[in-house]
Amino acid sequence: MFTGIIEEIGHVVAIRRQGSQAMEMTIGAQKVLDGVKLGDSIAVNGVCLTVTRFEPGRSFSVDVMPETMKSTNLGQLQPGSPVNLERAMTPASRFGGHFVSGHVDATGRVVARTPVANAVLFAFAADESFLEQLVPKGSVAVDGISLTVVDVHKDRFTVSIIPHTLTQTILQYKRVGDTVNLESDMLGKYVRRYLQQAGYVKEKEGLRLDDLISNGFM
Repeated sequence: MFTGIIEEIGHVVAIRRQGSQAMEMTIGAQKVLDGVKLGDSIAVNGVCLTVTRFEPGRSFSVDVMPETMKSTNLGQLQPGSPVNLERAMTPASRFGGHFVSGHVDATGRVVARTPVANAVLFAFAADESFLEQLVPKGSVAVDGISLTVVDVHKDRFTVSIIPHTLTQTILQYKRVGDTVNLESDMLGKYVRRYLQQAGYVKEKEGLRLDDLISNGFM
């Protein structure tokens, strides 16, 4: 379990591909290696991966299996690529973001990047099935970053990025056309699933704010 608060930007050191469906990846890092042990979980661009090898203070290695290659954008990484890194949370951790499982729901694509005063408004295109899980002012993880949704449209959603978040994450490198890993709010998924099973929301309909209010969730 993660919070979506990125601890550092690492860089891919090496990729050893195992055909087209799997690979082992070594990532250069420092902060997230503090106290690391074999088998620990580290989120790489929002993807929960298991540490299989590490060099203290220098790097760690992870295996990327076929399902992860298919469901995320990790297969597009190359040696030198920057990546967002976060260690799994602990009971004593500050909880500054939202519940992030590290299990990516979908990939999206940057379709706009617009400066607005001291912020940058990003628009990400995504499949309708993912957009149905979002609500304005709700939470979303983009490449593992805990962000607040500004608006949800038919084919995209927007988030506003403050300067600190931009400089401390790989969003600073993202341009129109680049892909991102997306994970919707875990609590929202459970609420939506409950309402579907209870018959309050049809399977193909999005979860609306008035659905939550009328059923006592707000």
